[in-house]
Amino acid sequence: MALGHDRRNHLTARQFVLAFGVISMLADMVYEGARSVSGPYLATFGASAMTVGLITGLGEAVALVFRLASGPLSDRTQRYWTLSIIGYAVTVIAVPFLAVASTLAQVGALIVGERFGKAVRTPARDTMLAAASHASFGRGLAFAVHEAMDQSGAFVGPLIVAGMIALSGYRAGFAVLAVPGVLTLAVLLWLRRRVPEPTTYDAAPTPVDQAGAEAAPVRALSATFWLYTAFTATAMLGFSTFAVLAYHDQVAGIIAPALIPVTYAVAMAAAALSALGSGWLYDRIGLRALFTALPLAGVVPILSFSDAVPLVWAGAAVWGAAMGIHESTFRAAVADMTPAARRGTAYGVFTAAYGLAWLGGSTVIGALYDASLVAVTVFVIATQIVACGLLFVLLRRSPG
Repeated sequence: MALGHDRRNHLTARQFVLAFGVISMLADMVYEGARSVSGPYLATFGASAMTVGLITGLGEAVALVFRLASGPLSDRTQRYWTLSIIGYAVTVIAVPFLAVASTLAQVGALIVGERFGKAVRTPARDTMLAAASHASFGRGLAFAVHEAMDQSGAFVGPLIVAGMIALSGYRAGFAVLAVPGVLTLAVLLWLRRRVPEPTTYDAAPTPVDQAGAEAAPVRALSATFWLYTAFTATAMLGFSTFAVLAYHDQVAGIIAPALIPVTYAVAMAAAALSALGSGWLYDRIGLRALFTALPLAGVVPILSFSDAVPLVWAGAAVWGAAMGIHESTFRAAVADMTPAARRGTAYGVFTAAYGLAWLGGSTVIGALYDASLVAVTVFVIATQIVACGLLFVLLRRSPG
């Protein structure tokens, strides 16, 4: 039966979350496999630490800031599947082309282009997941389960790339990622047929939601949401992209190039575990669960910019643990602060602020790395202390 004639969902909400977890797992094999070596790969084209921080930070900013457009677009059109498919397609096409890039500009454009695909798909995807979350595992744990499956792909992808680099170099590592890319699109199209209307998993929107869906959705977002966004952006100012950490490993000769993706795999394994733990905790104590991310981010530069190999590996794991909380529990909280009809817009605004802060922070950390590692540590710890203060203010306004 054609999709347009059968709008029933043929999977439960829990099955939908798990199936989307498989899609994210496959996609993460593609783009996290590439990101695991983006810093060292850029270094082979003569990029400095600041350039690496700028390009990868710009990529993260594009992935997040462009959601200011894709988020409201998903709310207005409710074309959640269309936006998701376009976004995943852009990503899984851009990454294998890194294998044939020949200049720093081309590599930078493909890295940023891959992140643009994430910008297109994520508000629509998160809106669908938010709709299914309460009816499946619970809000925090549903996002955590999805993130854990997502990170399992982020664990396997870098290992595949590491193996290919050891055998034949960086270009073979990027080329092989075309295989999970094709599988990503195949499973995504299958799930669209099985669940054409994922938003129906959620309770019906209130009359206020329905009446206000078209009118000034950004202005209608609550003061609590804006304060939460400011807290998250401040926390991200002190959170480097992994590419800058990997750049240190490459140029300082601390870890062999083929092993650098393995450190990223360790980070992603830690991210999966921390996502599950923080998601479980969020469902029980609310926003207080987010305090766990701040000290983790604070110790990353102390460990990751060391010359001691064991500390560098530990730094990768701590970076990943903090990232797992940011990419799961921080997202879950947004859904609890916004009405269903405005979630796409809320996710777009939230992640735009998150991305701009990450761009600025990564660039500053890259510049400070070239000047003084002590300055990097002071900057990172200072941002996390300020973020901690904002979270205390937020809890006073919204103690749950």
